[in-house]
Amino acid sequence: MSIIIKPIITEKMSQMGERLNRYGFVVDRRANKLQIKQAIKELYGVDVVEVNTMIYSGKNRSRFTKGGVITGRSNTYKKAIVTLAKGETIDFYSNI
Repeated sequence: MSIIIKPIITEKMSQMGERLNRYGFVVDRRANKLQIKQAIKELYGVDVVEVNTMIYSGKNRSRFTKGGVITGRSNTYKKAIVTLAKGETIDFYSNI
């Protein structure tokens, strides 16, 4: 089971990483905090202090086109905010 799906790289998360040493990840919905902590430790080799999780529910979307109304739903996902130990950092741009 792949626990970490992708990192969240936004302006807000970059500021949290610089100021508070926190990083965001989209994770598998079935994963718990201990599994997320272990996966981050194995993947990036850093010491994790705290893990906060939240589940974002999918929203209904609709748009009007020439062919009529198209309706759909965005995906539900789980987000994890990981706080690292003092002095630890994660560089997402090193592999580019």
